[in-house]
Amino acid sequence: RMAQPGAAGSAPAATTQAGAGLQNYNDDLVACIEELREKREDLNKSIASDEEEKAKIQNDLRILTERLSRINDNLARKVASRTEYDKTITETESAYSKILESSQTLLHVLKREAVNLTKRQQASS
Repeated sequence: RMAQPGAAGSAPAATTQAGAGLQNYNDDLVACIEELREKREDLNKSIASDEEEKAKIQNDLRILTERLSRINDNLARKVASRTEYDKTITETESAYSKILESSQTLLHVLKREAVNLTKRQQASS
């Protein structure tokens, strides 16, 4: 068979048009892939930044935890010392109160004896 005059001329045009269409799809596909790569790189930078911040916060937390532990230890020692002070003060105040009571009793006895001695002395004179 012989090719028809219009058909032979339209086949290369259709092939050229199909090739142009494929090239457009290819360009679009390459552009989409590039856009995805850029988005991935942005995300990667964000992840790296978050990981760096996380590491810094973990380090700060470790330092603060150590400080908290030291403060708790110091606080426990100080509270124990304060309790000892309270105990010593209470015992000393109690002993001092007994000393005052004894002194007062002694003073009363001494005054009464002085009065009795004076009375005896006067009675014997």
